[in-house]
Amino acid sequence: MASLFGGGGSSNSGGLNQERLEMALTEMDTVTDLFNRMVSACQSKCIVRYAEGDLSKGETVCIDRCVAKYHEVYGKIGEKLKTKG
Repeated sequence: MASLFGGGGSSNSGGLNQERLEMALTEMDTVTDLFNRMVSACQSKCIVRYAEGDLSKGETVCIDRCVAKYHEVYGKIGEKLKTKG
């Protein structure tokens, strides 16, 4: 049986590939950190007060733009890291 993390299931594989598991956990931590920072920044920038249960049109547009900018910058950083690595 093949492992999700490349173990292959053979007796000499030693179970999960520890290096791949650590890389996956690091990537998960990075994505979680990015998401939390994005939510915090976009929320504080775009939502002035919580007067209504739903977001106003202006708040929605602001959040869409803010998230798009975060996504664009994160992509550019990722590309730069790939070329230097």
